Amino acid sequence: MLPASAAIALLLVTTGPLPVPSAEAEMRFGIEAAQKGLWNEARFRFERAVTLAPENAKARNDLAVAYEQMGEFEKARQAYEKALELKPGDTSIQQNYDLFREADDKRTRKSRRQPKQKS
Repeated sequence: MLPASAAIALLLVTTGPLPVPSAEAEMRFGIEAAQKGLWNEARFRFERAVTLAPENAKARNDLAVAYEQMGEFEKARQAYEKALELKPGDTSIQQNYDLFREADDKRTRKSRRQPKQKS
């Protein structure tokens, strides 16, 4: 019987290096995570997809959705705007951005109406 460290080394030698994930694989993983409500994981995967394919408008759109779900609204806005810059005629990205702006406007109006609490 091999010691654990030898067995791990043997596995690494026989399997070879792990393949570098593609942007598409990261996006699929991110979508699966998002569908389960795992927004931290989804965000991580979409960020990796954007790193692997910075000109991929869909990856930036999906990242924007994750940012929005996590309450990072300025990052979401920037990601949506970059996605639209990359693919201006994409109706699904435009619809997502329009819904985001509508919700963001409501959040902004609501925060202005709330009186400041005294400490």
